Amino acid sequence: MYTISIFLASLCIVPLLLKTFCPYFWQDALYLRRLFLMSRTYIGRRRRRNPMFLFLDRFLQQAAARPQETFVVFEDNNNNERFSYRDADRISNRIANALLSHPRYTPGDTVALFMGNEPAFMFLCLALAKLGSPVALLNHTIRSRSLLHCLGCSRAKVLIAASELKDAVRDVLSSLKEQSVTVLLMAKGCDVGGMEAFSGAVEQASGDPVPRAFRSHVTLNSPAVLIYTSGTTGLPKAAVVNQDRMLMALAVLSSNGVTAEDVIYLNLPLYHTAGFIIGFVGSIETGSTIILKRKFSASQFWVDCRKHKVTVIQYIGEVLRYLCNTPQGDEEGDHSVRLAIGNGLRADVWRSFLQRFGPMEVREFYASTEGNVGFVNYTDKIGAVGRANFLHSKLFPYTLVKYDTERDEPVRDARGLCIECPKGQTGLLVSKITDRAPFIGYVGNDAQTEKKRLRDVLRKGDLYFNSGDLLRVDLENFIYFQDRVGDTFRWKGENVATTEVADVLSLAGCVKESNVYGVQVPGHEGKVGMAVVTLKEDAAFDGGQMYHHVVCLPSYARPRFIRIQMEVEVTGTFKHLKGKLVEQGFNPDRITDPLYILNDPDKCYIPLTPQVYGLITSGSMKL
Repeated sequence: MYTISIFLASLCIVPLLLKTFCPYFWQDALYLRRLFLMSRTYIGRRRRRNPMFLFLDRFLQQAAARPQETFVVFEDNNNNERFSYRDADRISNRIANALLSHPRYTPGDTVALFMGNEPAFMFLCLALAKLGSPVALLNHTIRSRSLLHCLGCSRAKVLIAASELKDAVRDVLSSLKEQSVTVLLMAKGCDVGGMEAFSGAVEQASGDPVPRAFRSHVTLNSPAVLIYTSGTTGLPKAAVVNQDRMLMALAVLSSNGVTAEDVIYLNLPLYHTAGFIIGFVGSIETGSTIILKRKFSASQFWVDCRKHKVTVIQYIGEVLRYLCNTPQGDEEGDHSVRLAIGNGLRADVWRSFLQRFGPMEVREFYASTEGNVGFVNYTDKIGAVGRANFLHSKLFPYTLVKYDTERDEPVRDARGLCIECPKGQTGLLVSKITDRAPFIGYVGNDAQTEKKRLRDVLRKGDLYFNSGDLLRVDLENFIYFQDRVGDTFRWKGENVATTEVADVLSLAGCVKESNVYGVQVPGHEGKVGMAVVTLKEDAAFDGGQMYHHVVCLPSYARPRFIRIQMEVEVTGTFKHLKGKLVEQGFNPDRITDPLYILNDPDKCYIPLTPQVYGLITSGSMKL
């Protein structure tokens, strides 16, 4: 009896000890179990031969097993289009057969898609996968030089464009003809010479399955899609996502508990990694229903979620902050959303979002299109992008190394090796390039590909992927995103993290949105902080109040210049554009927006006049 009593007492004490000394034990254990199951499924599929298992095969499995289940619902101008898995399979067959009949298309050729969010985007991707053709996903907002650049990177032989983008294609048509690019317009008729209407051919084509022989040349190393970087500081780069990576991507939603019973709200651009990989490819694995929208609308967001009984939402960047900025309504807590998954969520917005729209799981993650490592915050720890653990670091070796933001390079020791950061310090994330975690690079851009490769990191001859991101791991092993290399700048001998400054500015009563960056000042070392801000409706900029708001920041981190804009410029994926702002600097002769400068003696931001600008640039006034 005494032994039994001790045993029972121990059982009672163990949970208490775990809660005290290992508060995340069960969450860690559940995550590691999911990681193990995910790896087992992935490895099993990867080993299949004759025929090889590709992400397309998972779609074909779903179409065979649940043909009548809804795959995608498209709502545009209050008109609903509903497509089952069988519908998607047959339509993609028609597209594939129509392409096979075209004299200037050969199976395996790279094809560029130039269209916004619509079901045809998905069906075209499936059709091209059936034909073994890589797909270049062009941002439908690019024009002229950028459009030609992205198309040239892809080396695409065929461009398939949406009918509403006819004029954008016509503007570069002469160049496309010189490059022998065939242009197919998703329309029943076309009056522009050099473009061919393609929709009629698709409608008349057979819906019979496409023989697997057309993709027999495809291996796991073959490119599946080209996804372009957002081009926040220059022209976009075409990152290669191969078939092996697509196979891994299938697990993105399922590893976070998403099932066939879930309804996923997809309003992010399909040309972007988040919309394509997570929303589209992730749903193929789970068999979920996708509610597809042309674009994000903050005012329509919760209306749609209630109407379609959405259970999973995606976000990137500022999306959730936009939702928090909408006027409050009586029904905003009335929804079925249980999970939000995405990246780029600031801690203050995270808290506000949950307080306003009710409790739900938030799966913030860290990843990049071309990167070979990723993290997920499976604990709901606000602000963290992931959690370090032993198994993950063994499967995908990574580390944080000290980084010199002024020289824009990792700090190296006397042996020429990088120096690892201790916990609590910010460092550059680098991840080892291995067979399990490869880095493929960018199409047609060897210089940028090589720039991402970092050699002699921990030992001579090793090779790592340079993420270009500064992260921090705390004493509890939580991982926090700090800033991007290039966004962080050095002033007065100190590193300034733009995200930290932007977070503080966003809490000012008059500020709706902010974008922080560093600008060069003649006669000064490093870069000085500048911020573009937009003001809330009916709010006015008060230089004195703003000064007293930013004094919580260290003196070197306080933005010296503030520029007021009607709207902060962002990319199609809600990333702040900084390149043009940095180039324009703080010259009032080049900028028509109101400009202010921090005046410490008066404890106020005062207007930046041409006279004050002249004093700064001549060296008569030091900052």
